[in-house]
Amino acid sequence: QLQLVESGGGLVQPGGSLRLSCAASGFTFDYYAIGWFRQAPGKEREGVSCISSSGGRTNYADSVKGRFTISRDNAKNMVYLQMNRLKPEDSAVYYCAADPRRSTCPDPVYWGQGTQVTVSS
Repeated sequence: QLQLVESGGGLVQPGGSLRLSCAASGFTFDYYAIGWFRQAPGKEREGVSCISSSGGRTNYADSVKGRFTISRDNAKNMVYLQMNRLKPEDSAVYYCAADPRRSTCPDPVYWGQGTQVTVSS
């Protein structure tokens, strides 16, 4: 059964850190680029970061550059998003998604259920 399962969300104070994890199963993981997306209430979903199938190429939204780091472990079918210096505007539901294009994430075909991140004092 195909699955993407996010974990690691929660409540954190501004300036704090969280590490999100995405566990994949049911498809050939290392054939897919994996992206992190987020959606805040009343806002459109936005791309946060993407990592290529090999892990050799990454990209980030300007709003998170220098604060977030994406990585993957193809041996474990896992993708991570390390989020540092979090801001209240980072609060959203975060989703991981798989894109068959291998090097970019413009149109993922598989999506997880999301994990809530709340940044508040």
